[in-house]
Amino acid sequence: MDQLLLPDGMLECTAAIVGNVGDFVFKSCIKTVKSNKLLKVLNMSAKTALEIVKRNAAQAEKTITELKNELEELSTTYNNLRYQQLQNENKQLSLAVEAAKNHLIGLEVKNGVKQIGIALNGSKNFHTTTQENKQGNNIEIQKADKKKINKKKNVEPSEKKPIDDKPDIVDVGRLDLRIAKIEHVEKHPDADTLYVLKINCGEDKPRTVCSGLVKFIPIEELRNINVLLLCNLKPAKMRGITSEAMIMCASRPDAIEVLIPPAGCIPGEPVHCTGYTRNPDLIMPPKKKIFETVVPDLQTNDLLQACYKGVPFDVPGKGNIMAKTLKNCPIK
Repeated sequence: MDQLLLPDGMLECTAAIVGNVGDFVFKSCIKTVKSNKLLKVLNMSAKTALEIVKRNAAQAEKTITELKNELEELSTTYNNLRYQQLQNENKQLSLAVEAAKNHLIGLEVKNGVKQIGIALNGSKNFHTTTQENKQGNNIEIQKADKKKINKKKNVEPSEKKPIDDKPDIVDVGRLDLRIAKIEHVEKHPDADTLYVLKINCGEDKPRTVCSGLVKFIPIEELRNINVLLLCNLKPAKMRGITSEAMIMCASRPDAIEVLIPPAGCIPGEPVHCTGYTRNPDLIMPPKKKIFETVVPDLQTNDLLQACYKGVPFDVPGKGNIMAKTLKNCPIK
């Protein structure tokens, strides 16, 4: 076989070409491998990023749900607090209205305006006022026909029936017992055994009360305390000062204690006794001796609770009226 003869330098050229091609192929392979690895890394990164996004989304949704629940709880709590606040405001307004009404009726009584209790449908008594001395048309009628008036007067005694402001039942419900606060106290200028107190009982101004506590209770212990006040006794002068109410106390010959209302009470709150309807007279008529009839059944029990016939006095929703230490002791 004849040998292939290549020109001088061709062999070296061919070898160089083959070497370059090999290098190109090798580098291409390397690039391909790197590209595949890069793709795998990118794919893994994409999957990791997607998982992170999903995890963050789930966490965000959980956080949003928790925030919604917290907002609902806060809203419920706020609504409950606001409801309680409005209830307290309404209660205070009702007490203020009741106190203003009682004050107005008291002024009318002092000025000679007769109070007439009218029962509507067998329910509560509503106060209306009439003046005893009427003028105007009544005078004209009297002048116009004296005979008819005289005839009418003769008929009235047989037709009219006495109107009682309150039923004949005499019990603790006839007493206007309220929570009150002592705002000022000093000794009576003309009586060594009396204090003169200014007491807030829920009306537009405090009442003046004279009380014989000097020998039993230091003046410092009476300042700014809540007490149980009897508000419908007829006002009476005590050594020149008109006393308009009475502080109720556990009392025996050697000791006297002011009764203690439950915490959280405000001046003017009515005091109740379970089983007895609270229906106090505006002013208890002295002739009927209502207080004198009720007071023998007022005393503290073994638990220091102030009671009427063994039933404790209470302020609805707040607690009982208590004595400090005097058990089974009369209340006056």
